[in-house]
Amino acid sequence: MKSVKTGREFKDEGWMLDAPGEAEPTLIRAIYDKKQIDVKDDSWGLYKFADWLPIGRMLEGSSAPVTYKSQGLAKELGLENLWITFSGYWPEKGTNMKTASFKETEAYSVGGRMTEDMNQVLVVASAGNTSRAFARVCSENNIPLIICVPEDNISALWFDAPINDCVKLICSKSGSDYFDAIHLSNIVAGMEGFVAEGGAKNVARRDGMATTMLSATTTIGEIPDYYFQAIGSGTGAIAAWEANLRLIEDGRFGNKKMKLMVSQNSPFTPIHDAWKADSRAMLSLDDNLAREQVEKIVAKVLSNRKPPYPVAGGLYDAMKDAGGDVLLASNQQAAEAGKLFLESEGNDIHPASAIATATLIDAVKNKTVKKDDLIMLNITGGGEAKFKAENDLFFLKPEIVFDINPNEEEVKEKVEKLF
Repeated sequence: MKSVKTGREFKDEGWMLDAPGEAEPTLIRAIYDKKQIDVKDDSWGLYKFADWLPIGRMLEGSSAPVTYKSQGLAKELGLENLWITFSGYWPEKGTNMKTASFKETEAYSVGGRMTEDMNQVLVVASAGNTSRAFARVCSENNIPLIICVPEDNISALWFDAPINDCVKLICSKSGSDYFDAIHLSNIVAGMEGFVAEGGAKNVARRDGMATTMLSATTTIGEIPDYYFQAIGSGTGAIAAWEANLRLIEDGRFGNKKMKLMVSQNSPFTPIHDAWKADSRAMLSLDDNLAREQVEKIVAKVLSNRKPPYPVAGGLYDAMKDAGGDVLLASNQQAAEAGKLFLESEGNDIHPASAIATATLIDAVKNKTVKKDDLIMLNITGGGEAKFKAENDLFFLKPEIVFDINPNEEEVKEKVEKLF
């Protein structure tokens, strides 16, 4: 492992989220023995990229992202070299993520990093998709898990089978947002017998998400010029950048750094605002105003108020190193882009993916990208309508709903009784 801030290397002791002995906030990065990745066949699922995953075991049921050269959308936009990396449910294309989200790439990587002797309850906070992915993966592999989700977002917790009792859901009450769910999860993670998943600080989460970039580059045969993705925390873009650096070191895919064209759903635009101000620090944002803005956006998963943007090795550093921009799209633009994708490519996509597609459409119109540029469009979720039409659904219900500013002792007392 390596500290991004200091460059100091240290031994991987298992569940590490921070650089030992360092006071300054920094992400840590995994260093792999194999400098050239050997991609396995599709029967390995996500673990076809195991050479660059920090795992000690492989869980059942995973699926990898699929990259293909676009015909329909490319033709609509006049692009000659548009490649779509699709994470979701699309068996006809070869990807079978039954939560329809690239968050499965995180869950199978993090779960694979958890050794059986850890004997702790994993704590995950989410605006919806991440919790759905972790709930499914942990349920199927008997990993104890508690997920913290805003009550207004629990409709995202759908499954095609009942969830194992080892998975519990608690909520911050209606009117709260993702940041409130994170606050709740932090209380729980501080309890004995519980361990924080860690979000962007977890190398397994980032390197799991990086499989989208690995899929694209190893399929295309070279590193793309542009990378389009919608962001809430920006962890996926950080992961893509880190994968880019590893792929340069691999030596077979070129030495360019692809520009990170990341997007937010207006009016909730904290990363955009900080980037445009050229500020490493996030700008101040009133809590109540932020909650109001989050209520207005269609892509609820893009609602992180405290993203890993300022931290060493975080999104600010990634974008300063790779180049790129933070783009915006409205609910209306997302709806139009989602419709265009369905009509031209043949599958439904999540609102967040539609935000990314909308900003690609804009980038073509204003000539930010040229028709022969090598473009990767990271579709981070799709096929949900398709999956729901083909399956009976089960919904996970909360065990407890807490106030937006809960009493810590009450949280600890009630959660302890769940396990």
